[in-house]
Amino acid sequence: MITLNILESIGNAYPTAKVVYGVIGTVLSFMLAYKTVYRIVGLFFTRKFKPAKVNHKYAILIAARNEQAVIGNLLDSIENQDYPKELLTVFVVADNCTDNTAQIARQKGAVCYERFDTEHKTKGFALQFLFDRIEEDYGRKSFEGYFIFDADNLLKRDYVSRMNDSFDAGEKIITSYRNTKNFTESWIASTYALHWLRSIRANHRARSVFRLATNIQGTGFLFSNEIVENGWKYTSLTEDRALTVDAVAQGYKISYNDAAEFYDEQPVNLKIALRQRLRWSKGHLLAFAETGPYLFINIFFGKLFIRNRFTHKKKEKKEITFKSAVLGVLESVRHRIASYDTLMQLTPFSVFNLARWLVVPLFMYACYCYNGGVETITFFAGGTYLAKFLRFLFPFKVHLTSGFVAFLIGFAMQVWLRLLYRIASYFKNCLTAIYLFIIEHKRIVKIPFAKKVLYTLTWPIFDIIGRYTTYIALFVKVTWKPIPHESKATITDIEKGKEKVLK
Repeated sequence: MITLNILESIGNAYPTAKVVYGVIGTVLSFMLAYKTVYRIVGLFFTRKFKPAKVNHKYAILIAARNEQAVIGNLLDSIENQDYPKELLTVFVVADNCTDNTAQIARQKGAVCYERFDTEHKTKGFALQFLFDRIEEDYGRKSFEGYFIFDADNLLKRDYVSRMNDSFDAGEKIITSYRNTKNFTESWIASTYALHWLRSIRANHRARSVFRLATNIQGTGFLFSNEIVENGWKYTSLTEDRALTVDAVAQGYKISYNDAAEFYDEQPVNLKIALRQRLRWSKGHLLAFAETGPYLFINIFFGKLFIRNRFTHKKKEKKEITFKSAVLGVLESVRHRIASYDTLMQLTPFSVFNLARWLVVPLFMYACYCYNGGVETITFFAGGTYLAKFLRFLFPFKVHLTSGFVAFLIGFAMQVWLRLLYRIASYFKNCLTAIYLFIIEHKRIVKIPFAKKVLYTLTWPIFDIIGRYTTYIALFVKVTWKPIPHESKATITDIEKGKEKVLK
């Protein structure tokens, strides 16, 4: 009897809860509406940099664990850069390797340090170790900037030169165009490849135009030595996301150079992909919990309560002029917008949306049906084109009197309508793949038409996996595990238009 009374009370509260649910949905949509501007700007514009006046001195850092199959090709592509060789020093940390990674790195001319630590396994710990060795043997300040690459990467011949254009323009943190060297090896690899291209068009390009802060994505980025003046601090599951949100909180821009292009190898095995995506999801949740509050504070107070974690330098006191005051206000506005944008990117909206759907449309609606029966419900309800089309063909409606059966039917109907919405979203998302194949056709490897159709249809699975790994990551402990790389494609193969994936 108590249970029935609870169900009735919850059902009576449903009309009010439905209104609140709708208001929250509207507010969330409004909060993310600005991204439409990003997509439009990203279609037409990106920031372009003038040729550098000065060639700067850089260190190139590579964290490698059992990467003997690929690291030689990366080092060859670095050796073939059109940038002055005397200004580049390549460092490799052979991290818990049991193969010939260190030997190959040294044969190719890299400075190689070997690390053995089975307790601290993440890439971040390997980079921390490497920066500490550089400080001991060279001094971190002896290099003006640092590149970070994964061992499976390949660089176009002018990559460093183009990134130097951005660095010489005064940018402190720069990321670049991430292409894929094994795009056609499997449908799984293609979903990753399209994801990186979507990030470029939907995020990086527009943020570079507006001088905001885009997100670092694991590899293919450059930063000033002041970022590591106090050492490398990012040892979590997703060190790139941690660095991104910390840099934004400190007021740094993160720019993007569309002309600097490198190639990355993507997973081809579903098990490996799921493991990697679960690690990403856990890392993103941790970054949101750790740094999200700082970004939120920045939106309202700027850097007033944020201590500079990168450098020992004290802020110089400068004479205040009208020009400097105006520029200060503009910078404060830019920083607050960048903080908001990064917070929106970091916030796990999929978790919040699932939670409110479970409470209101699913459970509370089922209780509402228990009280008064199932009101007239169209079997194909919803505002998607798929729902409208099916509703036109099959105008089925559901009617039930009150009671426990109505509770179950109401519950089942909401699950069905959610599934119908997801199916519609799936096909809508396929349009993104078509858009990317068209807009990026000059930079994507040649792909047979039949495979493009397949990749278009499988592409939405990338976001589905991301959504569910986020749900799982809320409840499980995740440990870092290496992703195997086996593609023997070289930069010469790719530049000749031949994608060779040899096992």
